[in-house]
Amino acid sequence: MKKYEVYKNIRKRAVVMGLPISLFALMMTAVIGSLLLIIFSFSFVVIISAGIFNGTLYVALTHFTKNTTLLHFKKVFPKSISNKKLSHLFYENH
Repeated sequence: MKKYEVYKNIRKRAVVMGLPISLFALMMTAVIGSLLLIIFSFSFVVIISAGIFNGTLYVALTHFTKNTTLLHFKKVFPKSISNKKLSHLFYENH
């Protein structure tokens, strides 16, 4: 009988070529754009610069995926909204 392993990593993000799906889509858009640039303005300098640009973009995106703190932005909205007074001063007369 065949034995099947239980897939426990179902909650991990999908990864293509070491990049999450959104960054992989960005990379493929850049590759298609550079191919169009190469086709419509065929020169050796454009071919070399497009290759260098795509290689640098891939290295940068994989670096950002490994170090997620580099792209961490502060959240705009608070986690909860409350009517509780934030001040410790009491303005009421006792």
